[in-house]
Amino acid sequence: MAADTRHLIRDLSQANPLWGAPRIHGELLKLGIEVAQSTVAKYLRRARKPPSQTWRTFLTNHLEQMASIDFFVVPTATFRVLFVFVVLSHARRRVLHFQVTAHPSQDWTMQQIREAFPWHQGCRYLLRDRDAIYGDDWVEMTKGLGIEEVITAPRSPWQNPFVERLIGSVSRECLDDIIVWNERSLRRTLRSYFAYYQDSRTHLALAKDAPESRAVEKPERGRIVVIPQVKVLHHRYQHHAA
Repeated sequence: MAADTRHLIRDLSQANPLWGAPRIHGELLKLGIEVAQSTVAKYLRRARKPPSQTWRTFLTNHLEQMASIDFFVVPTATFRVLFVFVVLSHARRRVLHFQVTAHPSQDWTMQQIREAFPWHQGCRYLLRDRDAIYGDDWVEMTKGLGIEEVITAPRSPWQNPFVERLIGSVSRECLDDIIVWNERSLRRTLRSYFAYYQDSRTHLALAKDAPESRAVEKPERGRIVVIPQVKVLHHRYQHHAA
């Protein structure tokens, strides 16, 4: 391997300590640098748990037609608790919709689904947990939209792995390092992170591509430039003509 590639791998690892070998390998592929993931891993530490294959078989069979929803909580600097509702498409791991509130209700949550799937352009299957906020009116609404709900077993977040993985990524890669003051600041931060997540962040499940597919750049296009993203927590790398 060329010395400049080794240095680039080290630079990527140092500038993005939360990135593992798959993420760095994906970024290198987008820069037109062909190198084995095992080679990248020599410079990194990896710690992964194997996924549950049985349930994932079901999810994979309906990948193109399924979306997941969930809430997660975010504490603020003033000790308030904010709730984030997120809708994730399984097909390309796209975040279809998110919103923040201090007082979630069934009516509010129903409105978020209407905004996520306007003009009855919904998914076929919607995966969710058994939160009490999804009441009778919610069930009637999803039926009216032609959506079949798939409800996970009690206390089994692993059955909703895609959105749980997204929530974990948001925490590790963004919120753990940012002070949230209020709803407006949280929306602004999440909007920035999800833009990075959709357009720049490479995903192992997408063959090291981003949800909004990134073209592979040829090295002869010029030198590699660094584009800070999400308040400099992450970076995008691309060639730039001199």
